[in-house]
Amino acid sequence: MVEERLKSGTRIAQLLASELDGRDDGPLASLSVVEANHDVEPTAEGAFAYAIEFGQEQGEPGDDRQLCSVYVHPDRAHVELAASEEVVEVAEDEGLRVRPKGTRPPKTLVFVENGAEVKRAVSVVGWAAQSN
Repeated sequence: MVEERLKSGTRIAQLLASELDGRDDGPLASLSVVEANHDVEPTAEGAFAYAIEFGQEQGEPGDDRQLCSVYVHPDRAHVELAASEEVVEVAEDEGLRVRPKGTRPPKTLVFVENGAEVKRAVSVVGWAAQSN
C-alpha cells in the first residue's frame, strides 16, 4: 500500500499504466498501453495521456480494440470507459468517484485521486476487459 498520498495526476497515470501493461495472466493480460503522450501537460479538464487496447488475439483486425482512455489533471487522473450501469456499480463498490460524460456514445469517467486508488482502478478496468 502507498504510505504517502500520491497527488500528481501525471504520476498517478504512470503508475496506472505500469499496473495495466505487461500482465501475463488474468483479464489484464490481453491489454496494452497505446498512443502514450509522454509529454502530456495536465489540465483542469483532463489531458489525454494514453489509451488501453486489447491485443491482437482479442479480436479480428479492424475490430474496435480500444477499451478505455486515461486523462491527467494536475492532482488526479481519470479513466474514460464506455458507459454502463455495471461499470458505475463496480467503480462505486471499489470506493472510486464516478460520473457520466454526456457524449455520443455516452462514457463513464472513473476518477483516480491518489496513488492508493490505482489498484482499485485496475480492478475496474479488469472488470471492463472481462465484460467485453
